[in-house]
Amino acid sequence: MSEQSREKNTKVSDLKPGMDNVSVRVRVLEAEPPRTINTRRGVRTISEAVVGDETGRVRLTLWGNAAGNIEPGTAVEIKGAWTTAYRGQVVLNVGSRGEINTLDDNEAPREEEVPEETPKAPPDWRPPQRAGGFRGFRTRRYPRY
Repeated sequence: MSEQSREKNTKVSDLKPGMDNVSVRVRVLEAEPPRTINTRRGVRTISEAVVGDETGRVRLTLWGNAAGNIEPGTAVEIKGAWTTAYRGQVVLNVGSRGEINTLDDNEAPREEEVPEETPKAPPDWRPPQRAGGFRGFRTRRYPRY
Protein backbone atom coordinates (compact mmCIF):
# COMPACT_ATOMS: atom_id res chain seq x y z
CA MET A 1 0.00 0.00 0.00
CA SER A 2 1.38 3.42 -0.91
CA GLU A 3 2.24 6.01 1.73
CA GLN A 4 -0.13 8.50 0.11
CA SER A 5 -3.22 6.31 0.60
CA ARG A 6 -2.22 5.61 4.21
CA GLU A 7 -2.26 9.33 4.98
CA LYS A 8 -6.03 9.46 4.33
CA ASN A 9 -6.71 7.15 7.28
CA THR A 10 -7.49 8.77 10.62
CA LYS A 11 -6.12 7.39 13.88
CA VAL A 12 -8.66 6.53 16.58
CA SER A 13 -7.05 9.01 19.01
CA ASP A 14 -7.68 11.82 16.47
CA LEU A 15 -11.44 11.21 16.21
CA LYS A 16 -13.66 14.08 17.35
CA PRO A 17 -17.45 14.36 17.28
CA GLY A 18 -18.91 15.89 14.13
CA MET A 19 -16.37 14.46 11.68
CA ASP A 20 -17.64 13.20 8.32
CA ASN A 21 -16.27 10.87 5.62
CA VAL A 22 -13.82 9.27 8.06
CA SER A 23 -11.54 6.36 7.07
CA VAL A 24 -9.83 4.18 9.69
CA ARG A 25 -7.86 0.91 9.71
CA VAL A 26 -8.74 -0.98 12.86
CA ARG A 27 -9.00 -4.37 14.54
CA VAL A 28 -12.49 -5.51 15.61
CA LEU A 29 -12.26 -6.21 19.35
CA GLU A 30 -15.94 -6.96 20.10
CA ALA A 31 -19.03 -7.30 17.91
CA GLU A 32 -22.69 -7.70 18.83
CA PRO A 33 -25.41 -9.27 16.65
CA PRO A 34 -27.83 -6.91 14.86
CA ARG A 35 -30.94 -5.69 16.66
CA THR A 36 -33.81 -3.34 15.82
CA ILE A 37 -34.48 -0.04 17.56
CA ASN A 38 -37.15 2.65 17.27
CA THR A 39 -35.87 6.06 16.14
CA ARG A 40 -37.56 9.27 15.03
CA ARG A 41 -37.21 7.91 11.50
CA GLY A 42 -38.90 4.63 12.37
CA VAL A 43 -37.56 1.15 13.06
CA ARG A 44 -33.86 0.75 12.22
CA THR A 45 -31.45 -2.19 12.35
CA ILE A 46 -28.15 -1.57 14.13
CA SER A 47 -25.27 -3.51 15.60
CA GLU A 48 -22.51 -2.27 17.84
CA ALA A 49 -18.86 -3.16 18.06
CA VAL A 50 -15.62 -1.96 19.62
CA VAL A 51 -12.72 -1.36 17.25
CA GLY A 52 -9.23 -0.05 17.81
CA ASP A 53 -5.80 0.75 16.43
CA GLU A 54 -2.44 1.40 18.04
CA THR A 55 -3.70 4.76 19.44
CA GLY A 56 -6.90 3.62 21.18
CA ARG A 57 -10.36 2.07 20.86
CA VAL A 58 -13.78 3.45 19.93
CA ARG A 59 -17.36 2.21 19.89
CA LEU A 60 -18.68 1.58 16.37
CA THR A 61 -22.37 1.64 15.45
CA LEU A 62 -23.30 -0.08 12.19
CA TRP A 63 -26.62 1.11 10.70
CA GLY A 64 -28.96 -0.67 8.26
CA ASN A 65 -27.32 -3.05 5.80
CA ALA A 66 -23.92 -2.51 7.45
CA ALA A 67 -25.21 -4.06 10.71
CA GLY A 68 -23.59 -7.37 11.55
CA ASN A 69 -20.96 -7.18 8.80
CA ILE A 70 -17.92 -7.61 11.05
CA GLU A 71 -16.43 -10.38 13.16
CA PRO A 72 -14.27 -10.07 16.30
CA GLY A 73 -10.55 -10.38 15.60
CA THR A 74 -10.82 -9.19 11.99
CA ALA A 75 -8.66 -6.37 10.59
CA VAL A 76 -10.88 -3.96 8.64
CA GLU A 77 -10.74 -0.66 6.82
CA ILE A 78 -13.82 1.49 7.36
CA LYS A 79 -14.51 4.25 4.83
CA GLY A 80 -17.26 6.87 4.70
CA ALA A 81 -17.94 6.83 8.44
CA TRP A 82 -19.03 9.75 10.62
CA THR A 83 -18.62 10.53 14.29
CA THR A 84 -21.04 11.52 17.01
CA ALA A 85 -20.82 11.57 20.80
CA TYR A 86 -22.69 9.58 23.42
CA ARG A 87 -22.21 9.99 27.16
CA GLY A 88 -18.98 11.91 26.69
CA GLN A 89 -17.38 9.37 24.33
CA VAL A 90 -16.81 9.66 20.58
CA VAL A 91 -18.79 7.09 18.58
CA LEU A 92 -17.90 6.02 15.03
CA ASN A 93 -20.90 5.30 12.75
CA VAL A 94 -21.20 3.46 9.42
CA GLY A 95 -24.33 3.39 7.29
CA SER A 96 -25.38 2.62 3.74
CA ARG A 97 -22.87 5.04 2.21
CA GLY A 98 -19.94 3.59 4.13
CA GLU A 99 -17.68 0.67 3.27
CA ILE A 100 -16.16 -2.04 5.42
CA ASN A 101 -13.33 -3.98 3.76
CA THR A 102 -11.39 -6.86 5.30
CA LEU A 103 -7.62 -6.31 5.45
CA ASP A 104 -4.68 -8.67 5.72
CA ASP A 105 -4.20 -9.57 9.36
CA ASN A 106 -0.88 -7.67 9.60
CA GLU A 107 -2.46 -4.35 8.48
CA ALA A 108 -3.96 -3.63 11.92
CA PRO A 109 -2.48 -4.06 15.41
CA ARG A 110 -3.14 -7.28 17.30
CA GLU A 111 -5.82 -7.11 20.02
CA GLU A 112 -3.27 -7.00 22.83
CA GLU A 113 -1.57 -3.99 21.16
CA VAL A 114 -4.72 -1.83 21.27
CA PRO A 115 -4.63 0.52 24.29
CA GLU A 116 -7.69 1.06 26.52
CA GLU A 117 -7.84 4.83 25.80
CA THR A 118 -10.96 6.12 24.05
CA PRO A 119 -11.42 9.52 22.42
CA LYS A 120 -13.48 11.87 24.59
CA ALA A 121 -16.04 14.37 23.39
CA PRO A 122 -15.80 17.97 24.61
CA PRO A 123 -18.29 18.44 27.48
CA ASP A 124 -20.13 21.22 25.64
CA TRP A 125 -20.36 19.44 22.26
CA ARG A 126 -23.82 19.42 20.66
CA PRO A 127 -24.74 17.88 17.30
CA PRO A 128 -25.33 20.40 14.52
CA GLN A 129 -28.94 21.30 13.80
CA ARG A 130 -30.31 19.47 10.79
CA ALA A 131 -31.90 21.44 7.99
CA GLY A 132 -35.42 20.65 6.86
CA GLY A 133 -37.12 20.40 10.23
CA PHE A 134 -40.77 21.26 10.80
CA ARG A 135 -40.20 24.96 10.16
CA GLY A 136 -38.45 24.35 6.84
CA PHE A 137 -41.31 22.10 5.72
CA ARG A 138 -43.93 24.60 6.76
CA THR A 139 -42.37 27.59 5.05
CA ARG A 140 -41.97 25.67 1.78
CA ARG A 141 -45.54 24.43 1.83
CA TYR A 142 -47.17 27.59 3.11
CA PRO A 143 -45.16 30.59 1.91
CA ARG A 144 -45.53 33.87 3.78
CA TYR A 145 -46.91 36.84 1.84
